[in-house]
Amino acid sequence: MATESESSRSATRRYSPTYWVENMTDEQFAYFMLLPAFALVGAFALWPLWETFQMSLHADNLTGSGYVGEFVGIENYVAILTGEMTALLGAPFFDLDQPLQSALSVTLIYTAISVTLELIVGFGMALILDKEFYGRRWVRVAILVPWAVPIAIQGMIFYLIFLPSVGFGTQAMHAIGLFSDTPFINSADLLIMVIIADVWKTSAFIALIVLAGLQSIDRELYRVGRVAGASAWQRFRYITFPLVVPTLLVALLFRTIQSMRIFGIIRTIGGSGGCSTLPSLSCLVVTTFQGSGRYATAAALAFITAVVVAIVAGIYIVGFADVEGGAI
Repeated sequence: MATESESSRSATRRYSPTYWVENMTDEQFAYFMLLPAFALVGAFALWPLWETFQMSLHADNLTGSGYVGEFVGIENYVAILTGEMTALLGAPFFDLDQPLQSALSVTLIYTAISVTLELIVGFGMALILDKEFYGRRWVRVAILVPWAVPIAIQGMIFYLIFLPSVGFGTQAMHAIGLFSDTPFINSADLLIMVIIADVWKTSAFIALIVLAGLQSIDRELYRVGRVAGASAWQRFRYITFPLVVPTLLVALLFRTIQSMRIFGIIRTIGGSGGCSTLPSLSCLVVTTFQGSGRYATAAALAFITAVVVAIVAGIYIVGFADVEGGAI
């Protein structure tokens, strides 16, 4: 009887959730702990993306009561990518002949320039903040203030800075031969304004992430380097930079994804005509469904934008996998 009772208890325990969790491998347990995150991503990212894709496969409904019309397959995508919808969208999706008027090239140019400058400035700020000096705590707070400024206020600040009759920005740019007489309706001028505003705000984000990476470096390595006679440049080249590269790549990935979605700062600095002067991918999406009510076309643009962002993120993840793993 005792043996049967023990066998029964053992069998019951074997099928209990606690027993199942306790006998997981480390890899299985890691995936188990990630299940809530996967569920949230599925509910708030993948499902809306799927719904957007389904909507994009229909025609625009401009007369009926529904948001979309009949099923048309990939016609919206073909029309967008071949330029058939340029007149309706107000700007081409991609056009090498006018790169500052086509949404994809504007987004890529803005992302490449702004993220590069933010990485340089943010890295420099992080190196300074990693040093010991009097008042370092207050300097850290001051540097992070721009990051906390809302986009609407940020846009107003730089609008006033570059307003010819009020601010000093236009005169300064005129002095070095960059700006035209009408900067807010000139694509190149507005791009410069938006990049400057973005670097001012988000370099602190890069600095914060990189500073965390710098703080994790063992200080004993620097002491050994000094004892070995390594110069400051050699300590940076062979200790600091290799160990902080994985953190830099994480910051680079986050900022690239955020920059690919640029919309708010263009709208706040350039006003209601900002998206016409400097159309980004997100600008096309918003103006298409808000301005003309073409929900199916806007859904196709949104899905294309998501795919472009995913491709760029994938290039980072695959291309720098060895570096992030410490192979550098």
